Amino acid sequence: MAHYRAPDPKREQFRRYLEKAGVVDSLTSVLVALYEQQEKPNNALEFVKQHLGAAGLASADTEALQQEVIDLRQRCARLTEENKDLKSRLQRYEPEDGATAD
Repeated sequence: MAHYRAPDPKREQFRRYLEKAGVVDSLTSVLVALYEQQEKPNNALEFVKQHLGAAGLASADTEALQQEVIDLRQRCARLTEENKDLKSRLQRYEPEDGATAD
């Protein structure tokens, strides 16, 4: 008969840390991908290393893309403001009804 033992607080804290950091999800994804391979690779450890490395690159790519989105939104806001200013200036030189003077 198996004895139930209470979870070690340090172990539980470490498990929560791994979950929060996304390690558990990453490992699970890689292991599922390995399981779903029709032909199992000769070196399972190398498979795991490659796929975890790819996940790390994807994360770095995601961060770079997120920063690019932030930069582009800021640029768009600046250009929108510049456009508004230029339209305002242009209104001073053009008649409001759009008719041109002959």
